[in-house]
Amino acid sequence: MRDYQLAGLNWLIRLYENGINGILADEMGLGKTLQTISLLGYLHEFRGITGPHMVVAPKSTLGNWMKEIQRFCPVLRAVKFLGNPEERNHIRENLLAPGKFDVCVTSFEMAIKEKTALRRFSWRYIIIDEAHRIKNENSLLSKTMRLFSTNYRLLITGTPLQNNLHELWSLLNFLLPEIFSSAETFDEWFQISGENDQHEVVQQLHKVLRPFLLRRLKSDVEKGLPPKKETILKVGMSEMQKQYYRALLQKDLEVINAGGERKRLLNIAMQLRKCCNHPYLFQGAEPGPPYTTGDHLIENAGKMVLLDKLLPKLKARDSRVLIFSQMTRLLDILEDYLMYRGYQYCRIDGNTGGDDRDASIEAFNKPGSEKFIFLLSTRAGGLGINLATADIVVLYDSDWNPQVDLQAQDRAHRIGQKKEVQVFRFCTEYTIEEKVIERAYKKLALDALVIQQGRLAEQKAVNKDELLQMVRFGAEMVFSSKDSTITDEDIDRIIARGEEATAQLDAKMKKFTEDAIKFKMDDTAELYDFDDDKEEDKPDFKKLVSDNWIEPPRRERKRNYSESEYFKQALRQGAPAKPREPRIPRMPNLHDFQFFNTQRLNELYEKEVKYLVQTNQKKDTIGDGDGEDEEVEPLNEEEQEEKEQLLEEVWDILKSFDLDLVPPHNFLPSAVQFRAFQHGRGGTSTHSFELVRNMVVTT
Repeated sequence: MRDYQLAGLNWLIRLYENGINGILADEMGLGKTLQTISLLGYLHEFRGITGPHMVVAPKSTLGNWMKEIQRFCPVLRAVKFLGNPEERNHIRENLLAPGKFDVCVTSFEMAIKEKTALRRFSWRYIIIDEAHRIKNENSLLSKTMRLFSTNYRLLITGTPLQNNLHELWSLLNFLLPEIFSSAETFDEWFQISGENDQHEVVQQLHKVLRPFLLRRLKSDVEKGLPPKKETILKVGMSEMQKQYYRALLQKDLEVINAGGERKRLLNIAMQLRKCCNHPYLFQGAEPGPPYTTGDHLIENAGKMVLLDKLLPKLKARDSRVLIFSQMTRLLDILEDYLMYRGYQYCRIDGNTGGDDRDASIEAFNKPGSEKFIFLLSTRAGGLGINLATADIVVLYDSDWNPQVDLQAQDRAHRIGQKKEVQVFRFCTEYTIEEKVIERAYKKLALDALVIQQGRLAEQKAVNKDELLQMVRFGAEMVFSSKDSTITDEDIDRIIARGEEATAQLDAKMKKFTEDAIKFKMDDTAELYDFDDDKEEDKPDFKKLVSDNWIEPPRRERKRNYSESEYFKQALRQGAPAKPREPRIPRMPNLHDFQFFNTQRLNELYEKEVKYLVQTNQKKDTIGDGDGEDEEVEPLNEEEQEEKEQLLEEVWDILKSFDLDLVPPHNFLPSAVQFRAFQHGRGGTSTHSFELVRNMVVTT
């Protein structure tokens, strides 16, 4: 253990000896898990206390908790309480019994589902990892955790303050409900008044927190850790992106011009951000059927062009890359691209099972790993995962909450990192994304002051005025030209330009922080007002759109819906989320000389695609009086069997290849990837189909 980790362990021991609960809030990547396990080991070895203890953590981190316990304190008998009802029943009856375990490691979801079973125990320690998940005292998780009987509570979080002081009060109230019983009283302690300057308020906060909270920063304690450098890389839009961006603005002209309700503006913002990522996120945008992977996947999105320039440079210098996006469907597109280019990769998103997560992390981190890229969804892959073998982080899109992006970056920037970590944040120029990033920077600057009042609490969510400014930003540039604004600039020049832009934004944020200290922040709208232009200099949005009117493509979707768990949270809708749209299967790209029955496969494939498209349109199309289409039947049982048999024939032939004799450049993906697929995925017909369509023998 490092010196500061030993100091942290001693602090935890002193808390225990004095009967005090606490928050271990070291910056992400400083070994909070190790310090916590060391505390449990100390209690076991020196105090004879074997528990039982309960660790509640994000599902994605449970495997890491189990490994670290086995690695650092194998004497502790740890049980992972997770799985389907049958598996959980087996654990309850055989493993989770008094005297049979020391530590129960479970997820937030399991703590809620299995609260009856977990309430049977009187816990010695309840430890909550990523404890900002209970920052809302009225949430189901927060209420459930308060039901369990325990002697001590320990919260672990790298971000104790994400939005406002009320959230910090919620954590302290969970630890010490008798002391921090009133949120109103807590807020009053830190109100800015004429007599209190910023320095006094911060001192007062530190004085209150010192007994309960320990926080160290990497810059203070980990002098040997290489630095982290963030660069914003701006890129233009393709012709297709501009067409969709204009159409989205025109379709909701009335809402944008009149400043409609916040929910509708947030929905428009969501659609514009999808367009900035890739137009293929809209159903019907990708050419086909048949759907084939090719250069069009890259050329129709500015960010993909940028990524395609960046990755070869990173590969040449032996870097390894983490790519984060909020949209799992965007990760699907990136997967197609990586297979097309022959890059080896791993992937984790919200649908990845626990065992698969652990296997992917292990495959990426193992010595000599040939995995070049790790695809992660920002929310599912940004918590408690150690990927310090990577030195490049690409934020394909930015989260509304900047703390989420910081957590993603710290998957690589942590103990064990030997190289400088470079963070490339992609941004589509003259679009809503520029304003989202600026807002995130300003929010971080405000958080750094640690003096947010209750009056700033509403800034947890972007307000209507901010949304309106964001949606309108860049409209003049979008409508002034229909041509692509993607340049042929060399990647080194793009990075240099990005460094200049990032430095300018940093300087702007420094001035903003200085200004924020000087006055009382009563008008929250002004704090997040990014527009430096005077009102009279702004273009007339209504006139701008009407002068450049084009007929927008018909979006056969409902107007208000959730694209993912992230957007469901942003919209704050209580209704259940709409099921995800089915992804259209792609036809394997096969040739006559391969002796496959391509004609029959094509017939079955086209029938399946037509049915999926028609079914989805019927669910989502807003009534427009276009009349009824001809009914298409799904594949019947015999046809489904026939299709699977044909695909199995393809699979059997491909499996029989001696891939060591095949030049790797003749296959996409490489022979190494195919071998990994053979041994790691079991070769079911579904997996075969997905692999074969990307495994094209070049002529």
